[in-house]
Amino acid sequence: MVKFAKRMSRLGTESAFEVLARAKALEAQGKEVIHLEIGEPDFDTPDNIREAAVKAIWDGYTHYGPAQGLPELREAIARVVGKEKGIEVSPDEVVVTPGAKPIMFFAMLALVDEGDEVIYPNPGFPIYESVIEFLGAKAVSLKLEEEREFRFDAQELLKLVTPKTKMIIINSPQNPTGGVLSLKDLEAIAEVARKHNIWVLSDEVYSKILYEGQHVSIASLPGMREHTIVLDGYSKTYAMTGWRLGFGIMPKELAAALTQLQINATSCTCSFTQVAGIEGITGDQSAAQKMVEEFRRRRDVIVEGLNNIPGIKCLNPKGAFYVFPNIQGTGLNSSELSDLLLNEAGVAVLPGTAFGKFGEGYLRLSYANSVENIRKALDRIEKVLARVKK
Repeated sequence: MVKFAKRMSRLGTESAFEVLARAKALEAQGKEVIHLEIGEPDFDTPDNIREAAVKAIWDGYTHYGPAQGLPELREAIARVVGKEKGIEVSPDEVVVTPGAKPIMFFAMLALVDEGDEVIYPNPGFPIYESVIEFLGAKAVSLKLEEEREFRFDAQELLKLVTPKTKMIIINSPQNPTGGVLSLKDLEAIAEVARKHNIWVLSDEVYSKILYEGQHVSIASLPGMREHTIVLDGYSKTYAMTGWRLGFGIMPKELAAALTQLQINATSCTCSFTQVAGIEGITGDQSAAQKMVEEFRRRRDVIVEGLNNIPGIKCLNPKGAFYVFPNIQGTGLNSSELSDLLLNEAGVAVLPGTAFGKFGEGYLRLSYANSVENIRKALDRIEKVLARVKK
């Protein structure tokens, strides 16, 4: 028997991949499954980005690159993304990584000691809590309430701050709820961070999948550049999940520390993928914009459909591509209903508890699927619940 290091017992996982595996097993047995569990755009990567990658391969971008990222990509991120987020950025404040998760992991490795406290949203992306606890820090969950459209409550945040608080994690638009922090919310969080000298890890990977208003980065607020690590990437905006391309924007000194961690962990990010990333943010944006419009259409279909099913009520998300319906009226808990829907209806969804203890009473459904399949899934959900109530 393998004897693992104690820290491995503190490492969590993503239930989406576990449910996906169960769904694939059912499909292998001949059962049709509608996939609403995985957080992945169902579109192809835009042609101009793919063409840029192929050209980069033939141009010789198949070797090691600088650990911090190709200078030309970091310059493009500093110029284009900095402008979009309303902040002045220099290339040496940008770190490019294989996917966005390493920014989260490396930032906490660099800043958070054992015994420190990190405040994170709950329900929220499960890897936040996983990494915090893996490092031997204390994960302090801030409950997101449906009555507040799953936004931070500044007063509750303030109650959680202690002398040991090292970092606050925010995510807007949010996974799993689709909630969006208002400017007032961000200003309140910024005030806490500045007053108590706390780092903010701002997860902005869904910042371009927004259905109303303009995205505001907390880094753009007065005095917040030196307190903020902006986490962003290509997976969601450009349907590039398999390309593994993310980046962080942070103070220069911290960027150097994350680069050192990257050298030790991955050496560098794939070079031709980075060249494609330059085209992604500087080239034609029409494909990405069309994706958002299609997501909006699907959101409207799934929200209306869920609200028409007895026992379910669902808020209209303002961003990302998830709904987080309240299923307490069904009389089933989150795990019971998600298992029932997979096994009896052939609809793969995630229990709200996959995103923390405060996700009980909810499900997460990804509408990164066709309208036809969404309507079919809604019909199956309604029929299964009707049978249960009988």
